[in-house]
Amino acid sequence: MAVKMRLQRKGRRKRPFYHIVVADGRAPRDGRFIERLGSYNPMTKPATIEIDREKAFDWLQKGAQPTDTVRAILRFKGVYYKRHLMRGVAKGALTEEQAEAKYQEWIDAKESKIAARFEQTAAERADLLAKLSGTPPPPPPAPEPEEEEAPAETAEAAAAAEETPAAEETASEEQPAEEEKKED
Repeated sequence: MAVKMRLQRKGRRKRPFYHIVVADGRAPRDGRFIERLGSYNPMTKPATIEIDREKAFDWLQKGAQPTDTVRAILRFKGVYYKRHLMRGVAKGALTEEQAEAKYQEWIDAKESKIAARFEQTAAERADLLAKLSGTPPPPPPAPEPEEEEAPAETAEAAAAAEETPAAEETASEEQPAEEEKKED
């Protein structure tokens, strides 16, 4: 029995939504399945992907064959990266703790990139809606200066100001003395 990891279409006409499932290769596309791994919504920007990485990794290890789209989703979510790291553990190139640390670091970086993309999209949408409604977009918040550095800079400026008049007084006292010597 060939086991496939594939998409099962849901949603209405022209508004697709997919479940990522593990199914028998002979079963119909939207028919019976063995296990549901997650969901994929291509209609949002960026596309929303929710998947149980551990279950997907287990099914890959058991020999389930993903379709091209599901393979791309698994790469995007880091399941194939974990598979790569676990091969390194099996060969002795890494310890399991090192592999888990690398995997978690990769996941954190990827999630931060996705969050930044969501924020960028929200900002672009707000700007577009503001243009369409004719109202100016709200100004971006001004960065607040750090309070700790400001007093230090003020103290340095005050110290420099104190030194400057003292140096001028010393210079002014020396100049008449030099003039007196020249007169002699």
